Amino acid sequence: MEHVKQPGHSTGATTNGRPAMKILSTTAAWTATLALSSSLLLSGCSVPAADTASATTAVTTSSASATTTTSDSDTGDGSTTASTISETAQAAQAFLDTLTDEQKEQMVYAYDDETRTTSWSNFPVTFVDRAGLNLTDLSDEQRAAALKVLKALLSDEGYQTVEDIMGGDEYLAENSSSTEDSLGQYYIAFFGDPSDSSAWEVQFGGHHLGINATLDGSANDITFAPTHLGSQPAVYESEDGTEVQPLSGMYETAFAFYDSLTGEQKAELYQGEELATMQCAPGSTCDYPTGTGLKGSELTDEQKDLLLDVVSQWVGLADEETTEAELAKIKASLDDTYVNWSGATEYDMSQGDGIYFQISGPDVYIEFADQAGSAGADVDGVTTSGWGHIHTIYRDPQNDYANSVEQQEGSGPGAMGAGGPGAGAPGEMGTGESTESSDSSGTSESSGTSDSSAAADQGA
Repeated sequence: MEHVKQPGHSTGATTNGRPAMKILSTTAAWTATLALSSSLLLSGCSVPAADTASATTAVTTSSASATTTTSDSDTGDGSTTASTISETAQAAQAFLDTLTDEQKEQMVYAYDDETRTTSWSNFPVTFVDRAGLNLTDLSDEQRAAALKVLKALLSDEGYQTVEDIMGGDEYLAENSSSTEDSLGQYYIAFFGDPSDSSAWEVQFGGHHLGINATLDGSANDITFAPTHLGSQPAVYESEDGTEVQPLSGMYETAFAFYDSLTGEQKAELYQGEELATMQCAPGSTCDYPTGTGLKGSELTDEQKDLLLDVVSQWVGLADEETTEAELAKIKASLDDTYVNWSGATEYDMSQGDGIYFQISGPDVYIEFADQAGSAGADVDGVTTSGWGHIHTIYRDPQNDYANSVEQQEGSGPGAMGAGGPGAGAPGEMGTGESTESSDSSGTSESSGTSDSSAAADQGA
C-alpha cells in the first residue's frame, strides 16, 4: 500500500520543540475566548478531500519530533519535563487568580479525591458529572486563562488534537440529528494545588475527551495515564472549509505498523473480521488483559520502532523529554507486550466497519476501537459510525494516576467495568428506543434521537 503523508500531523515547524496548531470554534463563547487568545490561532490538522475515503498514509512521528515555526508568545520552553511542570503550574495559578472564591471551591479538589477517577468519560456531560468548572460558565477572560493551562501542558500538536476533537463535537451539535444539548461543553479541574515541587493533576474533558495529566515536580515526572481520546466524526469540515481529521495519526501509524508485518506475523496478530470488544472503558476499572495476538519479542527492531510510533500518539501529548522518557520505559518491556488486531486490513475509510487494535504490556495498555453505530448523531454525507466514530483508551498498568488513587467505577449507562454490560463503550445504549445495531463493545445502540434518549445515544 502506497503511503502519503497527511498534512498537519508529522511535519511543520516548532519553536522549542512544539509543533504549531490552531483553535477551532463554532460558538459565540469560543469566538470571544479566541479573541483573547489570538496567539493560539495557527495552522491545523487537515486531510485533502480526495484522501479521506481511501486514505493511505505514512508513519506519523511522535508530537515531540515534529518541527514547525510559531510566534506564540504564550508558549514557553516546552522541551523539558521541568519546564512543562513549571509553566503549567504558573498558568494554573494565573487561571485560579481569575476565579471567585466560590469558583475556586468548585475547581480544586484534594489530590487523592476519588472523584478524579469517576469524572471523565466518553459520554456528554449530561450523563457523567464532570469535576471542576464548565468552560461555558466562565467569562471570556477566565476561559482564555483556562486554555492557557492546556497550552502550557500540551505540545502544540497535542493541543491541536484536543481542539480538533472539541471541534468535531461542536460540528455534531450544529449539523447532526442528535438532540443532545450538552455537546460542545468541557470541564477543567485540578486535583491538588498547582505546584512545581509536588504532585497534582490537571483534568480536562467532555464528550470524546478525558485527559488526566499528573505532574510531579519532586520526581520530575508527568503521566497522562489514564486518558481517553475519541472522535466523531473522524473527518469533518471546519467553518473555513478545511477538512479536519483529529486522530489521523493513530490510523496512519497503526497501518504503517500493520503493513510492515510478514504474513506469519499478521496471522498471529489478526483476530478476525468482526471488531473486538473494547475491554477497558473510559472511566471504568480494568483488568489489563494481555497475551493475545503478536508478542513484541517476535518483532524486528524496525517493527518495534513502528509500534512505538503508534504508542506515541497517546504518550506524546507533552514535551520532548516527557515523551522520550515514557517511550523508553515502554520500549524496555516491549518484548513482553502483545498487539492484536481485528476488522479491516486496508486503510480505506469507504469500505468496511473500521478497525480495532489493542496494545497490552507491563507498562502500556492502549485500545483503539471504531464503533459500529453513529449513536444517533447522523450527518448527511458524513461518516459518523465505523471509521468515522473512534474510541480510544490509554492506561499505564503500573502508574495510572501516578499511583495516587485507585480507579473507581465510573458513572453513566454501561460504565460497569471490563466484562460488564456496556464494557468498553458506555453510552452506546438508547433509552426508550428500539435497538438497531450493536457497537463494538456489545452494547445496544439506538438510531433514535428523541429528547429522552439522545444523550445516551450520543455517548460513545
